[in-house]
Amino acid sequence: MPSEQDERTADARQRERVPLKRILAFFVPLGLSASLVSLSHVIINGTLARTGEPEAVIAAYAIAMSIFTITERPAVFLRQTCSALAADRTAFRAVGKVTAVILFFTMTLGLVISYTPAGRLLFTTVFNADETMLGRVLDSYRILIFVTIFSAVRCLYHGIIIRNMHTKWLTIGMLVRLCVMYFISLWFVHGPYGIDGRSGAIIFLAGMLVEAVVSFLEGRRILRGMPEKQPQSNIRKAADVLPFYRPLVVTSFISVIIGPAINAMLGKTTEIELAIASYAVALSITNIVVSFYTYVHQIVLNFYREDSRAVRKFALMFNLLPAAAIAGIAYSPIGPALVGGITGGEGPLLNESLRVLRVFVLFALLFPWVDYGNGLVMLHKRTRYMAFSQLGNVGMTVLALVVAVTMAPSWNGHIGALAQSFGLIGELLVLVLLLRRFEKGSPPIATGINL
Repeated sequence: MPSEQDERTADARQRERVPLKRILAFFVPLGLSASLVSLSHVIINGTLARTGEPEAVIAAYAIAMSIFTITERPAVFLRQTCSALAADRTAFRAVGKVTAVILFFTMTLGLVISYTPAGRLLFTTVFNADETMLGRVLDSYRILIFVTIFSAVRCLYHGIIIRNMHTKWLTIGMLVRLCVMYFISLWFVHGPYGIDGRSGAIIFLAGMLVEAVVSFLEGRRILRGMPEKQPQSNIRKAADVLPFYRPLVVTSFISVIIGPAINAMLGKTTEIELAIASYAVALSITNIVVSFYTYVHQIVLNFYREDSRAVRKFALMFNLLPAAAIAGIAYSPIGPALVGGITGGEGPLLNESLRVLRVFVLFALLFPWVDYGNGLVMLHKRTRYMAFSQLGNVGMTVLALVVAVTMAPSWNGHIGALAQSFGLIGELLVLVLLLRRFEKGSPPIATGINL
């Protein structure tokens, strides 16, 4: 007969089926891979900051990137779609056909923006760009539209790689990409041609190209070993892909409004170029830190049903680290050294970027909890909730932008960081309310949802 002590020990083991080291072993490689992505933009901003007019060049590139981010979004979600649906070569070809259609419409839209009056009207009215800045923005965007092709190829084959558990190749591809981008940036800095708005776009294009090549080569190798048809797969044509793919894109387009909205409103501040440039520099540093936590939802998806207590324990222990890291950078001697390395030394851009970074502490505090909430939403297959939470984010962001620009346009880049933080507050509140509502009428597994 087991003793009372043995029963208590067994109960404790039952409650802690997932040890912390197992979650860390799962999470850390994902976080590192995501963080490396953000280094791409640090390399680019660091290169552009070494021009004679860093604020103007970085601002023009940031505006072009904000539009590119919108037009690229459909390509990004090919990764999740392919990973979830491509169980065989037939299904992969179906996703490939969707990819071709996406690229056709995306490139058509990009060319319209680049070479018709519609693009000029967009950048001059929405982003308040003058003739000098407009030329730089268009030069950058005309190169960036071709990045979409390689981004789509990369994400398509990432899906195959992830599905077949060869995820180290995502890290390898990213490392190769960063090396290529860094050496091209050195060529621009020390070469005879100088640096302008096109330089950042060329660096980004080259990096995405080599990452797409690595993903393509490994993905094709894996694909050759996959069966032509799997009995359990019902994906046979492009139309079978759309019910899964379409909701992802619709939801993402809601959130994609945030970046252009911030840059557009920063165009109405007291010092436009300094505001946009300082916000871009501070955001790039913030993204390096918080991007490590973009896979918190995967912890919820993979471990919550098995041991919800362990998942909550992990979140409580580690979700404060991004805010602590940003605060450590912004309020210590590390900040001037790090930001100065990006901006090229002392000056107004360095000082303003540090002040904007301090505002981003709030953003870093909220970000992991929003991703945690999204994980719960996906776990319970209530992804439609994410559309409502994104609307909450956009609504709070726009409201904060309008109020801040109206009342304190001299805050410059601070406005962007503050608005993004308030947007996360709105998103988290909506998630909490919807999850609580779901919890009341849910089966026992949903009981005890804690954010």
